Amino acid sequence: MSNKQFSRRDFLRTGALSGLAAGSGLLGGSARKASKKYNPGDAKNVIFLVSDGMSSGTLALADLVKKEQYGEKTNWIKLYESDRDYHRGLMDMAALNNPVTDSAAAASSWGCGHRIINDALNWGPNDEEFKPICEIFRDAGKATGLVTTTRMTHATPAGFSANVPARGMEDEIASQYSERHFDILMGGGDRHFSADGREDGQDLYSKFENNSYTVVKNKSELQRAGTDGKLLGIFYDSHLPYTIDHKNIPGLEDQVPTLAELSKEALDRLDQKENGFILQIEGGRVDHGAHANDAAAMIYDQIAFDDAVKVVMDYTENRDDTLVILTTDHGNANPGLGAYGSRYADSPVRLRTLHNYQRSFEWVYNELGFHWSHDAVGSDVTVKQVKDLLEFATNTQITEDEAIMAFQAFKGEFRAPFRDRQGPPGVLSGIMANYNGVYFITTTHTSDYVEIAAWGPGSERIPTFVRNTDLFDLMVDMADVRAYAEG
Repeated sequence: MSNKQFSRRDFLRTGALSGLAAGSGLLGGSARKASKKYNPGDAKNVIFLVSDGMSSGTLALADLVKKEQYGEKTNWIKLYESDRDYHRGLMDMAALNNPVTDSAAAASSWGCGHRIINDALNWGPNDEEFKPICEIFRDAGKATGLVTTTRMTHATPAGFSANVPARGMEDEIASQYSERHFDILMGGGDRHFSADGREDGQDLYSKFENNSYTVVKNKSELQRAGTDGKLLGIFYDSHLPYTIDHKNIPGLEDQVPTLAELSKEALDRLDQKENGFILQIEGGRVDHGAHANDAAAMIYDQIAFDDAVKVVMDYTENRDDTLVILTTDHGNANPGLGAYGSRYADSPVRLRTLHNYQRSFEWVYNELGFHWSHDAVGSDVTVKQVKDLLEFATNTQITEDEAIMAFQAFKGEFRAPFRDRQGPPGVLSGIMANYNGVYFITTTHTSDYVEIAAWGPGSERIPTFVRNTDLFDLMVDMADVRAYAEG
């Protein structure tokens, strides 16, 4: 692939970002905790944290559940209440031709500084290939890392590292990883690295090992791998399990590391690099839980992502050489806790039922043999089976009428005025909202302006309302790698 291009927007040199912020009059008070000024080059390291598909309601629900169940607020909210110097604002995440963006276009906007058409990765409308930010940092002599709970080849990590016209080209993305020599790659997606899973039958694991990578496939191998050299960690055939399943299905905690554990491992390795690094950390299954309208899957994965936020906060404590950006790429499904009962007294009681959930909706689907590529479950599935599985997964007894509605949804027979609510995600979530109080408006991405927080050198230059592509300019200039962006 050739024809790499870069359109320079030197915001930091001209002061456009910081000037816009100052001119807007919006950077005082709650939006800004400090006014320390940094210069381009002051960010030795960049850490970019993405809770994929996190609507503002998801952030609030995770905080409510964590406070009630674990006795403390989320680290994201603690940041806003802390004395740490930080920035807070909103970001416009629009794609090139659409106010509703997918993860590929979103990650590419940060990864190459251009707005991209949905589904493409660092690939322009005229087949331009834009150099992704991990290649820029690598060519500048800095280390590079990608950590995710999705397949390693999924849209968000690939947005920092790959060039393809369609995000579904995951075998090709894995091949590009094997050629681009990034330092750390950890997530799921064995099917795109193993000879048995790839359409071309190529064994990419051997290729990585021949390029001096340590390859690990489970938690114990990761723990034995040490902290030196390049690392490829692929811990599941597809995406890593949801946290709700990870905690409750025997064997998964021993086999698959958490996002916080992966983040700690990545930082321990990257911290040894004298020239600094860039690290993207993605809580990718938050998005999947929102698509599935699965309150427990979404919320507990958000809390697991928040554990990774704590790892980064601890790493950056008392140091001023690391720019941290904490955000999401788009809203998804816009969940919220409704008002129930006299003076809304039933709302927290309903939400509390989530503490007892044992499985994700995904587990239910797997037990029923349901897949998105199928129209319906098989003829052998019964109402009782659907009812028993849903009640086991949620530790909640539902009515016979509700079980019949769920059965109809799996059969493709349920009808609702808004067709989005006819499939299993809409119907199951609607049933469970009667008990947990959490409802979703859709099963798809939304056009929301998204939450962004940042700290470290350069965070003071971000306006309280920022365009997604501006973060690319911020990262490459604060790390002083702009000269390598055009190579």
